[in-house]
Order: sequence, then structure tokens, then C-alpha cells
Amino acid sequence: MRIAYVSVDPGIPVFGTKGASVHVQEVVRVLRAAGHEVEVFATRTGKDVPADLADLPVHHVPVGKASDPAERERAQAAASDEITALVTAHAPDAVYERYSLFSTVLARVADATGAKGVLEVNAPLVEEQARHRDLVDADAAWAALKDQVAVAAATICVSDPVRDWVLAHTEGGNVHTVANGVSTTRIIPAAEADGEPVVTFVGTLKAWHGVDVLVNAAARATTGWRLRIIGDGPQRDALEVQAAALGVAVDFRGAVAPEQMPAQLAGSAIGAAPYPAMESEADQYFSPLKIYEYLAAGLPVVASRVGQVPGIVRDGETGLLVEPSDPAALASALDALASDPQRRAELGRAARADAEEQHSWTRVVARTFELAGLGAA
Repeated sequence: MRIAYVSVDPGIPVFGTKGASVHVQEVVRVLRAAGHEVEVFATRTGKDVPADLADLPVHHVPVGKASDPAERERAQAAASDEITALVTAHAPDAVYERYSLFSTVLARVADATGAKGVLEVNAPLVEEQARHRDLVDADAAWAALKDQVAVAAATICVSDPVRDWVLAHTEGGNVHTVANGVSTTRIIPAAEADGEPVVTFVGTLKAWHGVDVLVNAAARATTGWRLRIIGDGPQRDALEVQAAALGVAVDFRGAVAPEQMPAQLAGSAIGAAPYPAMESEADQYFSPLKIYEYLAAGLPVVASRVGQVPGIVRDGETGLLVEPSDPAALASALDALASDPQRRAELGRAARADAEEQHSWTRVVARTFELAGLGAA
């Protein structure tokens, strides 16, 4: 099939270091590996192009920069119009669109060409935008969501809370939950580094990842282990100050391109996902890529018992679950695994098996295409 992959979100580069960029690239890889002709239409491309995607056709339609929120929204809608024209002219057999505010590409291309479409929804963007940024034309944002869901052959949501949100704000549609996945060929187990066990965190350094709790836990540790943080973000400076004040040595690695992640994970002994407590359980709607990567790397996972996490990490079998925002409980769990290499190895083997059997991107995309009536991916 000729497949058009569409992303109108100017905050997500196709070739970037964000988890969203990983998601884009892995879906494209699976589709290309299955023999489909894939072309990407996006408002942001990025510069971290992996070697195996260097020949991927990418049509770049930038969103003009504007300081005025209303003008920014109009620019994004205009980009949606331009991408719609490009994709319609491309005449794909199918459209795979990552949901973004104000885009109606999938709906209009399907109407014009008869192509089937998949809408992938990763977050309740309308409410996120209103709460954390600026949203001027909420009516247009809601209308775009309704139009896209109504026409999509399948709307695929990364978690049940996201699915509930879509169903609550649309009228009909083939809406399902299909969680994120991981490349079990790109990320594979590696030997632990010599010396004290390495506890690794991967992700953007923002408050909702709870890295400050992890640094506090390191200060409370009674068993020797080292802390490695892979990623960057607005909390980086504050975390460095916190670590210095607590006397915690942290290996800050900064943001890395997805193709560098296996090498960055190498030597780790434990993967950490210290998500904090949120005001509402509905806020825990994410499907955490980092945890799937830990599993694929054969790492036992220590994570907060929130949201979708208990459905991914089997407590006592592939990792340990702790209460959120509790550095003492987090330190205790990390200490327990750091002091027991045999248990780490057992949990790590089970983690890898789960990644291979349940969470590969190949499985995720195949399930998505099945739900959309598009056959085998």
C-alpha cells in the first residue's frame, strides 16, 4: 500500500529526541519493513535522522512562527490545509495521522480520495492546550477532533483514559485502546557495568516525570547504586542544584537521538519511572515509552503505581511498584534490587520476555491495522 503518515503538530519533530519522535519513527519502520511505500507529511522535521530512515520521503510544511496565540492557531490550520492538498495529490491507499489540534487532514483526504485512515490519539490535546498553554478557538479544536474521529476507519488511543476522553467528546466512531510499544530488535539486553549497579531514568526532564523524587531517593539509599539520567528539559538546572545540595552524584547524559538509546542504556541494572502523584487519576493517561524500553533492555523496572503502569510492570515479576511521590519507598525498592543481582537477573529476563511477546511495535501496528480493516500491517 501507499501510506501517507501525517503529523501537523509543530511541537513534534519527525527526527527528534522526544518520545513522540520515537513513536513516529517506529511506526514508519514497521510499515516500511512490511513492504509498504510510506511518505511523511509533517510541520516539523528535526535533524536527528537515523541511517535507516535517511531515504524516507518527508514533505515539510512549516507552521509560521507567531507570538499571538490566535495567529499561531490560524497558522496551524493553514498548514493542515496545505498538507491536505499535498496528501490528496499523492493519492495514498491509506492515511495514518497522529492527532494534532486543528488538523482535519485525514477526514478531508478520505472524503476526497476514499482512502482509509487511522487516527492515533496520544493525549487529550484540547484540554492540555487550554490548561498549560493558550487555546483561543476551542470550538474549532473540538470540531476538528469530531470530524477526524467520525471519518477514521479506526481511532487508536494509547490508553483507556485517552479513549474515554475521545468517546466523551465525539459522536460515534471506531475507537480502541492500543498501548505504545518498543523495538525489540533495536533495544536489546546488555551486560551491567562493573561496580555499583546503575539505576537509569530516560525522559524529558519535566515535573510530571518525578525525577526530583528519584534524586531524593538516591540521597536516602542505604545500598550503593549510581544514578544515570538520560534526557534534558526545563528541570535540568534545578535537578543539578538539588543533586549537589544532597550530595548525590548523578550522571546527566542530556538528550540523545533514538538510535543512540541502546548504547546509552548499556550498563544499566535497573530502569526507573518515578511518576509523581497527580490531582486526578484521569491525569495519568500516558502510555510510557520509557518503561517499554526498559523491558526490552532486560532491565527490572521500579515504577510508581499510577495510571497504566500496573498493566505493564508485573509487580514482583518484571519489576517493583511503589506509591508515587514517596522517595523513601522508591529508595527502599531500588536498594532491594541493587543488593540482589540474582533477583535483578530473574526480573530482567521476564521483562525482556514480556517486551518480545506483548509489546513490540510490530504487534502494535498489526493490531492497529486489523482494527482499521486494513489487513496485515
